Amino acid sequence: MIKAILIFNNHGKPRLIRFYQYFTEDMQQQIIRETFHLVSKRDDNVCNFLEGGSLIGGSDYKLIYRHYATLYFVFCVDSSESELGILDLIQVFVETLDKCFENVCELDLIFHMDKVHYILQEVVMGGMVLETNMNEIVAQVELQNRMEKSEAIQNLSPPYLCHLLHIATSSRSLRSSSSIHLNVPPAGLSTILTPTRHPQL
Repeated sequence: MIKAILIFNNHGKPRLIRFYQYFTEDMQQQIIRETFHLVSKRDDNVCNFLEGGSLIGGSDYKLIYRHYATLYFVFCVDSSESELGILDLIQVFVETLDKCFENVCELDLIFHMDKVHYILQEVVMGGMVLETNMNEIVAQVELQNRMEKSEAIQNLSPPYLCHLLHIATSSRSLRSSSSIHLNVPPAGLSTILTPTRHPQL
């Protein structure tokens, strides 16, 4: 089981934190600092997993990480998880981020935190791995994006717009498959076209 997922930059600044076991906020900050200290001092030539810090479970847990440019992606797991499997999972997660954000960088994790959390929830939920197929994850993210855009358009449209702009889909009203016929209600025309009469002085 995955106990925590930590993403922080080369200076130890957290960019995404997800704990699947309860810790107080102070304890979480201590775990982040300890994990950064353990991971950042390791050479790039050594293996990508080590024993967990004393605060997060010691030898009963493992820290499995990958270092990409300015970011560390760290998964804290128990002995039931495969080290190589988690390394592959981190790779899938990062490649999914890269595909969704088009060359993902640290700023994407800062300014699009909600989307990053949604992508992570498609991969891991409750400490359990849900999906490892990147194409399936991206498809779900794109579906969510379309739903959000549709809801945003509906929320931004003024109430009268639905009455003013009626899209006719009948074949009789369409001259071609790509044309759209706009029907404006007579009431709208009379309101718009009626000249303003000024009172006589």
